[in-house]
Parts: sequence; C-alpha cells; structure tokens
Amino acid sequence: MAPESILIHQKCRGMRDLLPADMARFRRIEDAFRAGSSAFGYEEVKPPTIEYLQLFTALGTLTPRMVGRVYSFLDWDGWTGERVVLRPDSTIPVARLYVENLSPLTPIRLCYVTNSFVFDETGSKQRERWQCGAEFIGGAPVVADVEMVLLAQDVMARLALEDIRFQICHAGLMRALIDELDLDPEAKRRLVVTVLDGDWRDLREAVSRVYDLKPYLSPLLQLKGESAGYLSNVRALASSATESFRTSLDEFIEVAAVLDDLECTYEIDITAVRNFEYYTGLYFQLVGGNGEKVGGGGRYDDLIPMMGGPDTNACGFALYVDQLMKLLKESSYASRCVAVVCDDVSPAALCQTLSAAKAVRSAGWDAVVSVCRGVESIGHYSWVMKVIAGAGDVVEVTDAQTGETIACSISDAIGRVASSR
Repeated sequence: MAPESILIHQKCRGMRDLLPADMARFRRIEDAFRAGSSAFGYEEVKPPTIEYLQLFTALGTLTPRMVGRVYSFLDWDGWTGERVVLRPDSTIPVARLYVENLSPLTPIRLCYVTNSFVFDETGSKQRERWQCGAEFIGGAPVVADVEMVLLAQDVMARLALEDIRFQICHAGLMRALIDELDLDPEAKRRLVVTVLDGDWRDLREAVSRVYDLKPYLSPLLQLKGESAGYLSNVRALASSATESFRTSLDEFIEVAAVLDDLECTYEIDITAVRNFEYYTGLYFQLVGGNGEKVGGGGRYDDLIPMMGGPDTNACGFALYVDQLMKLLKESSYASRCVAVVCDDVSPAALCQTLSAAKAVRSAGWDAVVSVCRGVESIGHYSWVMKVIAGAGDVVEVTDAQTGETIACSISDAIGRVASSR
C-alpha cells in the first residue's frame, strides 16, 4: 500500500483520539467542575470556536511568538475578507460574549467547557486543548479573587486530587516591579517579552543591578512564602517604592490574609505569573504532583473596558482537562454498571433478560446485557445479575469483588447493588 494511502487513515499530528477510558476521566472532570460551579452560582455559556483575529491582536493579548502559533485564515464575507482564528484562548471569547450579550449586567458568574487551538510545528504537543473555566464579572475585589481560589480547590476536592499545589502571585505587582527598574522603553519591552515567554534570567539580572538603590525588589523575586506575613516583610522594606508598587503589594497582602483566615493552603511565588499582558491583579496557578501546571487564572479588570464594555472588575481561571486526566486514577465503567446476563438464547429468556435490564435502569443504574452460552466472558463489572430462564422474578446476583452470589428477586438484587455505593 502506498504511504499516501496509509496517511489518509491516520489522525493529524498533534491531535488526539479520546478512547472510552479517556472519556470516562474527561466526563469525571466535567461533572466535578459543573457541580462545583453550580454550587457557587455559576451559569454555563459556550462561545463559538471561531473568532476574529483582531479580537486578540487589538487587545495586545498575544505575544509576538504566540501570533505565529494561532490557526488563522481568511473568512470571506461578500467582497471583503476578515481574518479569523480558531480560538487560542477561552477568557477573551467569554469576555467578548459578555460585552456583546450580557453587559452591563453585574455581578455575573459564567462557566464553560471549551477547546482551544495552538499550533505546534513539531506535532509532538497537543494542538487541541480542553479547558473548564469560570469567570466572575463585576464581583468585588478580594472577595471575587478568593472565590476563584475556593472554587478551584472545591473542584480538586471533588476529583479527590490532594497532591495539587496552589501558587499565588500578582500581575500588577510584576508590572510595578518592572517599572521600578527605570528602563528605557525598548529595554522594557524586550524584558516584558522574555518574562512572558517564561525566561526570568534578564529580570533577575536587572533587579540585581539596582539592589543598592532598591533592596526590596530582590526579596520579592526570591520569595517562597506560605502566608501574608512574608509579603508584609517585603512591604516594610518598600517605603521608598512608587505608589503603584505599594498599592499592588497591599492588594496582594489583603488577598493572602483572607486566604490565611480561611486556612487555605497556598505558596507565594511571584515568578508563577504568566500571561500578565491582560491580567492586572491576583494570579494563581495549580501545579500537580508531577510538576505540570493543571490550571490557572486571575484578575483582569482592564480587559472588558478595552473591548468597549463597562468599567467592570473581572477575574477567572481555567482548569486544563488534558493535564488533569493524567492525574486521575483509572476510571472504571464497571463501577457504575450492572451486567445482566443469561445463558439461554431462547426468545422467552431474551425477553426476561431485557425486562430485568430495564428494571435496573429504571432504578437509576446502568445495565449492559449479554445473552450467550458463555456468560463468564462478558467482561469485568462490579455486579453481575444472572437471569435464570423459567425462574420468573428470581435472579442470581454476584458481587464481583467478593464473589458472593445469592438468589433473590430483581428488586432485592437492585437493593443490594444500591446499598453497596
């Protein structure tokens, strides 16, 4: 067979097939996120997959490197063509959705489960990435910031993911820190680009050069604290700092102090900030035990006004479904399903078996039917209900974990299954 024919039947590089076991984990994350969001009063929205490129470039929310990594193409409309993109980000489309459809309604809590697309020239990384996200628009500062952290922690608890580290920092404080260096415009622009790309070496060198004049900057970069007290120590050294620096630091301290009062566990790490081109205040990220980032977000008070919306406070975060799926234990379909089996293939036995499966489903459980002469090969399920031809309502129900089997009525069998959960 020619190589071209083989390629026709292969998925695109950088794309992924989600198999049944993958989808079990995917839905588990979705369910936990939606349950947590609902508990906090969030309403679900779904923005379109395609947006105008200008929505991202006009706001300055794509770094030069990122502009080359979006999937963009001309979308012809009459005689004019607009360049559009497969969304590379979810926060900006939801902010646009709010301005276009819901403004000036505040406060409003929105949540979503969407995919985004980022080009990778090697094809070794995922190009389609799934996120669960929440946005709190019009919420009071500090209260909304803390709610974001609490909601993210709530979802992690629902997923029983305990080995997740919460790192917090402040995008406004990072901007103020760079302003404190008194760089010329071009040097400042280059420094911001390197920091946005995750390279902190130039910033550390610039801070070390002004250490004698501004000794409060260096401790901030080295800070790895776990309470507001660490930030207060830096504040005590910053009496000569600009008002912007001190204001941002005070905001950061206020949020950290509330988290302390609520006994929330977190780490202060100013270098954890990412994408602060549109974030303005608190920023946090979630890091798994494997060191991989599994979520993050923060405050972006300037974004909605930049889109022509009202001067509105806003903050949000996203959980990265692909990364979280790696951390979940294997999800088993068997844990929520009863196998209803019969080794008699006669029409009467088939009817009896299907009726038993219907009763299982009516009771709120999943049921998989197997009618064959070798029912022991049906697979692995938590419970097996064997229908005995001609025995009426009597079935044999087996607990697959203990191997215990009893004969009882269908209703009693369902009761045993229900009591085991």
